[in-house]
Formats: sequence, structure tokens, C-alpha cells
Amino acid sequence: QNFLNSGSCPEVQGFLQLREAGRKVWKRFHFSLRRSGLYYSTKGTSKDPRHLQYFADLTESNIYYVTQGKKLYGTPTEFGFCIKPHKVRSGVKGLKLLCSEDEQSRSCWMAAFRLFKYGMQLYRNYQQAQARLTQPPWIGPTPLRSVSDNALVAMDFSGCTGRVIENPNEVLTAALEEAQAWRKKTTHRYSLPTACHSSPLSAAIHRTQPWFHGRISREDTQQLIGRQGLVDGVFLVRESQRKPKGFVLSLCHLQRIKHYLILPSEEEGRLYFTMDDGQTRFADLIQLVEFHQINRGILPCKLRHYCTCVAL
Repeated sequence: QNFLNSGSCPEVQGFLQLREAGRKVWKRFHFSLRRSGLYYSTKGTSKDPRHLQYFADLTESNIYYVTQGKKLYGTPTEFGFCIKPHKVRSGVKGLKLLCSEDEQSRSCWMAAFRLFKYGMQLYRNYQQAQARLTQPPWIGPTPLRSVSDNALVAMDFSGCTGRVIENPNEVLTAALEEAQAWRKKTTHRYSLPTACHSSPLSAAIHRTQPWFHGRISREDTQQLIGRQGLVDGVFLVRESQRKPKGFVLSLCHLQRIKHYLILPSEEEGRLYFTMDDGQTRFADLIQLVEFHQINRGILPCKLRHYCTCVAL
């Protein structure tokens, strides 16, 4: 109920036993579960980014109970569980084994892991259902668009069938070609309404997105991203405090937070947004974010994890 009321993620932290990779030794670490992933501290219970070690990606893994843990893996207790990356097909190679002190602790971690992975989608479904109940019948549904993190791969559709692009050089070439294609699109379905016929729903569509934080300061942004973990690809979008009607994309890369100005512009009566003086144009902020989740563009890395409104 708290999750549905606030839209934030619960804070889950505590001590777990971890088996070191390639060894049978178990060690006790303090773990923190965040939207951007699972971390453990190399220095007691410190949450300083310098002491946090990235352990697992929530979006790319599943969690399972471990039975007969003492017999098979030498777990300190019988309350073991494991994190299995999607790329691991079978066997124990690649599994990340953990062990809690009691059954209640294990159940808490497993429920929290699944809530972090699927809870936001459940919350969006709940919001949409509530909006349909309160929305006047003459107003159509607000378009909510999102892209699943699991689908964010570079694709080539130039042939008869689509294929996944694995060569990094080919991915960069495809991203540049995609950027050229965005610049050439001038049809009405890829444009926002003109200033004379603007729709309040279309103009504010980005406000429904979890990565949009409204009018927060640069300093608050630095602290918010820092508390959620300085992982490559963590980002948020906010209103610019210096440029009227402008926005800022704040992105973490190599443990540094960079800020990119997004400016609105108009050409032939159509509004668009750009980060590179009009070289690449987007009809709205959602289109801009979705493009950079798949293509790096002018950014140092792709957008991977959006920053939640309530930091852990």
C-alpha cells in the first residue's frame, strides 16, 4: 500500500553472507537494494559511493530459493537464495549465491527484489486504472509510452528480417544513421501540435514519466543521483532553472554527473526539442529519452536506469 501511495521503492538493506567467486569461502557484507541495482559495502555499513560495490542488475536477473544449500554449496545457514542472470542458461556457473540469517530475512529480500523489478509496472497500471475512473468521458486517455529495459538493443531492419547488431562499430554507425533519419522526419505524427493548436495533454506528456523530476536544482540532482549509486547510465530529466522553457538531462558516467541542456525550438509552426543545436530533433521529451535508451548519440553512454523521485 505504501508503494502505491508514494510511487517510490522501499529501502531494503542489511547483512547477507556472500560466497566469493571461484571460492568456497563465505563472507558477511552489508547489502543495499536500490532501483539501479544491488550493492554491497566493502567498508562496514558505509554508503559512500567509493565503498559500494555493484553486485547485480535487477532488470537482467531473476531470484530463486536455494534448497539443500549447506550440502551443495556449504551455506552458513539453510536460508540461501541465488541471483541468476538471464544469460545463464543452465548449471551453477554465473550464479550469485547469498545467504540470510533466518527465513523472515530471506523472504523480505526476495519479495523486495521482485517488487523492485515488477513493482513500478504494477504501479503504472494502478495509476492508469485510477485515471480512467476519474477522467471525464470527453477526454481521451493520456498516452503513456515506455520502453522495457530488456528490449533496449540495437537492431538492423534493412533486410527482409530484423537482426541484433553485436559489433560495437556497426552499432555506432547505425546510431548515426538513426540520428540522420530523425532529422528528416517532418510528418505530422512525429510532431507536437503548433503553438496555436497546442494540446495540454500533449504538451505535458513528459510529466507522467518516472524519469521527470520537475523543477529541482542542480545541487539536489547531484545528491539524488549520488545517493542512488554512481552507475553508468543513471539519469533524470528536469526543468532548467536558467533557460525558460528549457530542460536538462542529468546523466552519470564514470562516477561523474554531467548535465545536457535540452532546448525547445520551432520550425514551420512545429515544436521540437534538441540537445545539439537542431542537428537531431525530437517531437517531445519521451521521444528524446527513448532514442537515447537505444542509441548513445551525443551522450557518453546510453540511458539505462532512471532516477526515482525518492532516493534510498
